[in-house]
Amino acid sequence: MSDVRKVQVGEVQLAYRVWGEEDAPPAVLLHCLGEDGEDWRGVVGRLAGTHRVFALDQRGHGLSDWPGEYGFERWRDDAIGFLEALGLARVTLIGHSLGAVAALLLAADRPDLVAHLVLEEAAPPLPADPPQELPERPAGPQSFDWRAKIAVVAERNAPDPLWWDALEKITAPTLVIGGGPTSHVPQAHLAEMADRIPDARLVTVEGAGHLVHEERPGAFLAAVNSFLAPRP
Repeated sequence: MSDVRKVQVGEVQLAYRVWGEEDAPPAVLLHCLGEDGEDWRGVVGRLAGTHRVFALDQRGHGLSDWPGEYGFERWRDDAIGFLEALGLARVTLIGHSLGAVAALLLAADRPDLVAHLVLEEAAPPLPADPPQELPERPAGPQSFDWRAKIAVVAERNAPDPLWWDALEKITAPTLVIGGGPTSHVPQAHLAEMADRIPDARLVTVEGAGHLVHEERPGAFLAAVNSFLAPRP
């Protein structure tokens, strides 16, 4: 994997990895809860063949700072600050789960920064039904700050209602990827989310579950590459 670099964004230092040619169009990858930029190892090689790829460790994860204060809007703002600090604009923004929610909020808030948006198994910003319960913290050291888990559960149970409305503000062409009925994310909600985004298409990778890019990397890359291909 690529060497880890760091950049100061507001009050946090964020770690990231880079692949691909410097003059290639930029793609930024945002991981799910509990992971870090290494999570994309199965697909980053192919993506780096056509893009300059940046995989971020989001706050509370990996080698980035663990400040103890978390939430989807904080992860969104960190990603905005990351793009601005590195001088990146009109990026292909790819997010998985937690990272996908941060990505959609970013695309709605700062459409000038996003050329294409890929949302893999994004938990739709609707109240979880039934509400999620916070599991007990596992024993021993963790690879991420458990307080991030607490924040995610709280905001999944009671998301800001404006986040659902924000989907209509996304101007970038958007690919919504679902993993089919074996995922814990309601696939009907993914379809509703795709319907609310003005220029979106939905692709379901049957049998992939929540971890599409890990369980079905070939199908994930095929969907992304087809989406990114120039339109006639």
